[in-house]
Amino acid sequence: MLDNKKRQNYCARNAPANWPAKIDRHFTRGSMFTSLLRSDTPSSLIRLGFRFGDKGTHSSRTMMFSELQSLLDSVPGNVAPGDYEQAVLEANCLGKQTLSTRKLSLQRLSELYALDPSVPLFRVMRSLWQSNPDSRRQLALLVALSRDPLLRLTAAPVLQTPAGKEFARQDMTDALEAGTGGRFNDSTLDKIVRNASSSWTQAGHMQGRARKFRQMVRATPAGAAYALLLGYLQGIRGQNLFACDWVKVLDLDELEARERADDAKRLGLLDIKQSGSLMDISFPKLLTEADKELLHGAD
Repeated sequence: MLDNKKRQNYCARNAPANWPAKIDRHFTRGSMFTSLLRSDTPSSLIRLGFRFGDKGTHSSRTMMFSELQSLLDSVPGNVAPGDYEQAVLEANCLGKQTLSTRKLSLQRLSELYALDPSVPLFRVMRSLWQSNPDSRRQLALLVALSRDPLLRLTAAPVLQTPAGKEFARQDMTDALEAGTGGRFNDSTLDKIVRNASSSWTQAGHMQGRARKFRQMVRATPAGAAYALLLGYLQGIRGQNLFACDWVKVLDLDELEARERADDAKRLGLLDIKQSGSLMDISFPKLLTEADKELLHGAD
């Protein structure tokens, strides 16, 4: 466990210089996604599908990629939440032995991914999932990060590990303890670290079992479009999107992000307009009029 002095030192090393003034100090520290830590987070982000707080699914489960894939394969198309429930509880598409484990799996998947087409983050992911099978792990990770505050705290230690280097579990433990105010005991922290490490491995950012080594992922156009969309929904605009944390999750620098954005534009996933130094990036085919009204209300 970190004592208060060590926690303060860790936070001082990792907090950015422009740390927001209004921060919920119970669940704040970390060097990524700091705009999602503000105590005055717009309610529109919650309605879009983002989740906040001091709890997260990774205290008990991983990102459950194989279960998510099995479920979405079993229930193709834009369906109602009840269809996912029926597939898990009655059709047992996840192959769970008891009703209680089916219910728990459905609850955890719903926490991570919403499983509701009325939630924009899930609806867009589902539409991209169907037509971009090579992007599915990236899409799942991005949604899980947007909906699990604990997993978000583990992003910086993973992404800052150089390719080919062994991942230091203690860095993730320190980030979690600093970010949650030390409220977890050693056993719970160790479980979160195991689950989060497994999720980053499922997503392709690490390889290995007992010892994990960092590997770089190759961002797909659909994955990049979704990462840029997440930044856009947070209020980031123009070329600043190419440097947002969601893009960094896919191991892209700003130039590479622009290249993937151009690929995504050719596929019709987003639109880019540029006049001199001004750039406008929009998502006319991914966002509905209701989504846009929600965003304009937040602005």
